Amino acid sequence: MTVAANSSTLTELLHSVFGFAQFRANQEEVCRAAVEGRDLLLVMPTGAGKSLCYQLPAIARGGTALVISPLIALMEDQAAKLSALGLRVARIHSGLDRGQARQACVEYLRGDLQFLFIAPERLRVPGFPEMLAKKNLALIAIDEAHCISQWGHDFRPDYRMLGQHLPRLRGSDAQGETIAPVLALTATATPAVQEDIVTQLGMVRPAKFIHGFRRENLGIEVVEIPIPHRAQTICSLLANAKRRPAIIYATSRKQSEQLAEELSSKMRAAAYHAGLDAETRERVQRAFLAGELEVVVATIAFGMGIDKPDIRTVIHAGLPGTLEGYYQEIGRAGRDGASSRTYLMHSYADQRTHDFFLSRDYPPVEQLSAIYGILKDEPQPVEELRAPSALGEEEFAKALEKLEIHGGARVDFGGNATRGGTGWKKTYAVQAQHRAAQFEKVLRFTAASECRMTALVRHFGDEGDSDRPCGRCDVCDPAGALLKQFRRATHAEREIVQRMIEELRPVEYKASGTLQRNLDLVGRISRDEYEALLDAMVRAGLIAQEEAEYEKDGEVRRFRKVRLTALGLEVRPTTPLALLIADGVVEEFSVRTVSPARAKKAKPASGARDARPVPVKLNAEQEVVAARLKEWRGAEAKRLGVPAYVVLHDRTLTAVALSRPANARQLLEINGMGPAKVEKFGRVILGLCHAGD
Repeated sequence: MTVAANSSTLTELLHSVFGFAQFRANQEEVCRAAVEGRDLLLVMPTGAGKSLCYQLPAIARGGTALVISPLIALMEDQAAKLSALGLRVARIHSGLDRGQARQACVEYLRGDLQFLFIAPERLRVPGFPEMLAKKNLALIAIDEAHCISQWGHDFRPDYRMLGQHLPRLRGSDAQGETIAPVLALTATATPAVQEDIVTQLGMVRPAKFIHGFRRENLGIEVVEIPIPHRAQTICSLLANAKRRPAIIYATSRKQSEQLAEELSSKMRAAAYHAGLDAETRERVQRAFLAGELEVVVATIAFGMGIDKPDIRTVIHAGLPGTLEGYYQEIGRAGRDGASSRTYLMHSYADQRTHDFFLSRDYPPVEQLSAIYGILKDEPQPVEELRAPSALGEEEFAKALEKLEIHGGARVDFGGNATRGGTGWKKTYAVQAQHRAAQFEKVLRFTAASECRMTALVRHFGDEGDSDRPCGRCDVCDPAGALLKQFRRATHAEREIVQRMIEELRPVEYKASGTLQRNLDLVGRISRDEYEALLDAMVRAGLIAQEEAEYEKDGEVRRFRKVRLTALGLEVRPTTPLALLIADGVVEEFSVRTVSPARAKKAKPASGARDARPVPVKLNAEQEVVAARLKEWRGAEAKRLGVPAYVVLHDRTLTAVALSRPANARQLLEINGMGPAKVEKFGRVILGLCHAGD
């Protein structure tokens, strides 16, 4: 029996069933639409309360809700929580024996269940969809709905086929009206994926809710660190207990185990990946949730459905394959609302790794053709096809999977394959190109100079909240970066920036490459150094950059527009420029040799000299100032719960004591004193410099 979707009824259920006093942001609007029977697409970040948006409407509508979920761990977690609330719940998946599955079906047909969780593969079992269709459902919730889309980051054939079962499962009344609405929920779907979900599920005039991608308490750092040096950096970073619990995402099972082994000598850490047996994975997950483990080093297999609110740090020990996956993974930090930080480590070697993964996951079309050529209209056991295909075991499995996804093969539940349609080559090529483009977006994210959080919010199509800088990331607050080190621009670099400003002043914008060529910088500074100057200008608010493209000779070419901001237009040749240049990794977290990020850099420009102050012996008066600064720094670091160098590096402290700046402008000239740090600590530091005057 359906109840009225008014606020008081929903709020009463929220309190009486779930024990919550009020809805979180955007939840009530979504629940109201679902109770009214509307199809809807909900894209809401991990930890924002998506599950309630199908659970509460299901109870309000009465009857049984069917929940289709691709992950057993996620299914078990949600079913356990609902059962603990006294609700009648069953689930059917490959991890349960036949007796348990049969009992769940009996309870479903008797009308004893409020929630039935199933894996999408169950709909391939002969007779199972027909059994479900014998009862009218309250609603159908499809969790992790991005898995439906060919553009999603975890594309699965059984999810792709859900649409063909839904008309029967939705049911209809005497007037032919659909009974059960379809609710598609995901934490990660770009606008293209959103449209594909709606199309594939045959949703009827769905309400779309795209909300809440900004995470106010997350600080994001992106830092270039060679692969061999990442383990030591991670160990040094997590040595501080305040940065734990932590999740580290590794790019391979081998890296996961090596990192876990190195960390476990210093803290409670363990590896988690698909190569471990189910019992071990379950034990690691349980121990992490219970606080018995402080760090899990995992592949992307870990974290889906994990509700641990106090994760302080998420580290990517290599580049992720997609921004969607990256966002979902960093979203597991700081769900309790407390300040948390995420670190993305990368280098050119990561690109080679992803090229390997791409060729592995998208084998040459010739391999798919080899299998297609031996398929027949009559079913053949899959295991009998590999030998005539002349493919290795893994190659065969991957090629057959892709062939099935794109309609060139059909594999029934009994493991028999038949030949499919002929259009698979075109769609396969399109998807392979799309996956390569997804990684290109990750590379552009690492190289971008705009606020990290703003870039992610815009990527997911939340245009209403895509212009506000976060104030926490390494772009917005370089002085607050923990791993990434910045230095003051040299005199020669500031001269180049002045020339760039004058070149941009009379035009709306210039392409980045054109700007470099017009200044005749090619050969004088490297492309990396030029990009570092652009980054510094963005960080200082002098320019804005925008991705653009054009078509030439049938090929789409991308470029970046560079334009002056209002602040940049105000700059004159006499204007002092406080520019911060990324300069490798902070010494505490780098190897005990020359910083790799610095070692590869050429001199900033012909004839340029490093403008950083050279440490010298302090006189008695300067020693007194240094002592005051150290005492204040220690107290401030303790108050903020950070290492002393984050407040003021030793080298910077010595330079301040040496020069005893009289005002903020002079303070800004000191290496290590960025605008954010001067704004935060400048008045106190200046006071300490002249306390005895």
